[in-house]
Amino acid sequence: MTSSYTPSELGRRIGSGLLSFPVTHFTADELSFDESAYRDNITRLAQYEVGGLFAAGGTGELFSLTGSEVERVVAAAVQSAPEDTPVLAPAGYGTRTAVAYAQAAERAGADGILLFPPYLTEAGQEGLADHVEAVCRSTSLGVIVYSRANAVYTAPTLARIADRCPNLIGYKDGVGDIDAMTRIHTRLGERLTYIGGLPTAEMFALPYLELGVTTYSSAIFNFLPEFALEFYGAVRERKHDTVIKHLDDFVLPYTEIRNRRPGYAVSIVKAGMTAVGHSAGPVRPPLTDLTQAELAELTALINDQLTRTT
Repeated sequence: MTSSYTPSELGRRIGSGLLSFPVTHFTADELSFDESAYRDNITRLAQYEVGGLFAAGGTGELFSLTGSEVERVVAAAVQSAPEDTPVLAPAGYGTRTAVAYAQAAERAGADGILLFPPYLTEAGQEGLADHVEAVCRSTSLGVIVYSRANAVYTAPTLARIADRCPNLIGYKDGVGDIDAMTRIHTRLGERLTYIGGLPTAEMFALPYLELGVTTYSSAIFNFLPEFALEFYGAVRERKHDTVIKHLDDFVLPYTEIRNRRPGYAVSIVKAGMTAVGHSAGPVRPPLTDLTQAELAELTALINDQLTRTT
């Protein structure tokens, strides 16, 4: 299948709106992929306009999925999303595995690739550049690199890749280094689309906008889509008072629960789905679900936010 977006078109589209990173649904008994529930959820979220949908990403628990499961999730997203909503698929782990993921995504009809860090090992900038270039060469789709953990890209490295790979379209920042972000944006300008990728990206959306980061991955969109879109709109319009109020009312208390245990950045999203009556099942090990007391606390927080918006 051929994408309806060229890489440059995809980059512009991604940067024009909020980004959806849906969870991956698992059955409660066997923790297998619940494709029917996943498709229903994509259809539910499709009523809201977003800049792009990222299947099986970090919030979608890529790290716990098998290769065949990733293909099923991506195919289900492609088939369930609106035709005018680009779907991006993940690639990651070692270079050959990442290339295989990228090629499978293209066969499934995805519109772009989000390239996650290589598995486990550290690497220098030259090796990271070689890794990204190999993935870019393996596909005609637009590629976004995710800079975090053991794959933190410098401005010179990104400039080298951008010069050699026309289909490198984006940079997702999961580090939060303002100095590095300034250097990257100053050097590459509009050559790339810049995406906020820190956990609960709403926390950083307003200051990052001044650095050219026009969009971000919203996990909150999974269970409070209206709130997430209103927050994004306030950021883009630089409505500081509205952003601060939303941070104070919901986002900051939400992150206090998120910070209680490693991995809760994903677990709390699935808990949020349960709280609003759209359960996506549990997380897979090594992640752990919120406790019942934490779920009750989160549910109360979400209900308070819903009351404020009705």
